[in-house]
Amino acid sequence: MSRQINPEVTRYIHIAKGIAETFGANCEVVVHDFADLERSIVAIFNGHVTGRSLTTPMPDYSLDKIKQSKEGNDIYNYTSKSTLGRELKSTTMFIKDANEEVVGCVCINFDMTELVGFKNALNELTKVADDENTNLGDVNKVNDVLIDMVQDTINKFGRPIIYLNKDEKVSIVRDLDDKGVFLIKGAVEYVANALNVSRYTIYNYLDGIREGK
Repeated sequence: MSRQINPEVTRYIHIAKGIAETFGANCEVVVHDFADLERSIVAIFNGHVTGRSLTTPMPDYSLDKIKQSKEGNDIYNYTSKSTLGRELKSTTMFIKDANEEVVGCVCINFDMTELVGFKNALNELTKVADDENTNLGDVNKVNDVLIDMVQDTINKFGRPIIYLNKDEKVSIVRDLDDKGVFLIKGAVEYVANALNVSRYTIYNYLDGIREGK
């Protein structure tokens, strides 16, 4: 038997599809009908972002957001992590009926995992020294060498950083260490951002590599 969906909720399904189509595969849009929270999803687009489908129960973090907004006030631009470990930027917009009762919501979950990595790399690239006597020409030359060496080493794997496992990242750090990259000031921080890990992780990789030599 087909499920009956609240008409107020139904009218948002085509809007959800339009948002997903506009912002592409990294943008999941979900329409919920609160009549049955165990089966609240009545439409989902780009469900691969969180690994959900029409039969997936509402996640705890969504339930928490609903409880936090008892009056049905929309919640914009909050961050969370999917069960797949992806970094999400999310918005929850509530659907109300003619009596101003909350009957459902539209949730937008944008996977910004790779963009966060790019942001960190750009922040590192645009960071400047406080010392007024710094020779900017020499700094730029060093940065160019560092960037090229790191990028060339990463490119050998032929896949985005997000898809590389720990062993592959260790291999990249080993190759860079052999090339003397970590003798360059700021290299640890730059490589950490490029590999989407912490600087302490890079130090741990280096300790393990150098102990094995």
